[in-house]
Amino acid sequence: MQKQRKPSQKSLRSLDYLNVFLADVRDGVGPYLSIYLKASANWNPAQIGMAMSASAIATVIAQTPAGALVDRLRQKRMLIVLAAVFVSIGCIAMGLFPNLPVVIGSQIIIGIAAAIFPPAITAITLGLVGHERLDRRVGRNETFNHAGNLLAATLAGLAGYFIARKAIFFLVAAMAVGSIISVRMIREREIDHELARGDGEEGEEGQEEDNEKHQQPNEGILQLLSDRKILFFTIAVVLFHFANAAMLPLVGQELAQGKGTSDTVYMSACIIVAQLVMIPVSNLAGRFAHTARKPIFLLGFAVLPIRGVLYTLSDNPYFLVSVQILDGIAGGIFGVLSVLMVADLTKGTGRFNVTQGMLNTAIGVGAGLSNVLAGFVVKSAGYNVGFLILAAIAVVALAVFWFCVPETKTGVNRKASPQNNLAKS
Repeated sequence: MQKQRKPSQKSLRSLDYLNVFLADVRDGVGPYLSIYLKASANWNPAQIGMAMSASAIATVIAQTPAGALVDRLRQKRMLIVLAAVFVSIGCIAMGLFPNLPVVIGSQIIIGIAAAIFPPAITAITLGLVGHERLDRRVGRNETFNHAGNLLAATLAGLAGYFIARKAIFFLVAAMAVGSIISVRMIREREIDHELARGDGEEGEEGQEEDNEKHQQPNEGILQLLSDRKILFFTIAVVLFHFANAAMLPLVGQELAQGKGTSDTVYMSACIIVAQLVMIPVSNLAGRFAHTARKPIFLLGFAVLPIRGVLYTLSDNPYFLVSVQILDGIAGGIFGVLSVLMVADLTKGTGRFNVTQGMLNTAIGVGAGLSNVLAGFVVKSAGYNVGFLILAAIAVVALAVFWFCVPETKTGVNRKASPQNNLAKS
């Protein structure tokens, strides 16, 4: 019989607040940086591109080591505190000294810090509530995260409009302070650090065998990839992001054609619509995932090719914004189910967070290549062809997930099926 973990309401509420505050802290000032550097610091597009890519590259490189660090260290709350402090320092430095060396250096620091937040939060969550209650809790985390994104976008817009563009940097620093206070309010003694790295539930059948497996000191990333279920799951998820990452930027470029200054309003509307949809979808995904993972995740994979095709039907800005409802559905499901399925696949190995980091690194590479491919295709063949190619990649992602990745929720009655047979190790 599994031991039910019962963390205090104080720790759980603090985890809610942490997800709200970190929503805006994870990526620093994000897209607002390019606006500030262009309008206030008179940077040229090449310099802005270098600054924006510095953070993304640093995050991709740091993700797998960050996951391994979270697995190894018990001071997970302190990792979040340190990462938040570095984000604050980086944002304030860019706001006060907007020259190339300071901005590039700050972006690299922020990128490394951004790699620490996701695995650390997920590890603390798992260590608090255990595998049995992880699905609903991850859904709740994502719900508060999307609510935080809405709050941050609203405050950033107000601060930039009524105070100054530079105020956005100090807003992020203030939210970082809020995240530090929130994580310190989570009670350390209530976090099971063995459980937090995926060592399995107490009293679970087969735990002895899993522990012996975990005790092998040389288990590494190659051994994780030798598990065909993890390998196919990684392939499916990377293909999903390869298809997804370039869609919104292409929509933004279409909106910018002949729309004057209203293009930024429409782009903001796209982001807000998606976030509004993600809030309830994340909550529902966490609730329904308690019985099965795969059918819910399949829905997230299925809406992506539909979204890509719909973008080719009209360039009306109201239509394009409304299609973002599908982005909200896919994003809300993905944020919850990807964490839960990694937790299922790594249960008992003690490699939960390093696997998350490895997966996020692969996703980052896939997302970067998505924008490169889409740029070349659109330049030579137009936006509609670009959207259709991304939709075709999304269909491949759906097929890989459907046929090659099995249901990972233990206790689910799995009938013989092509995908389960293919995924057997």
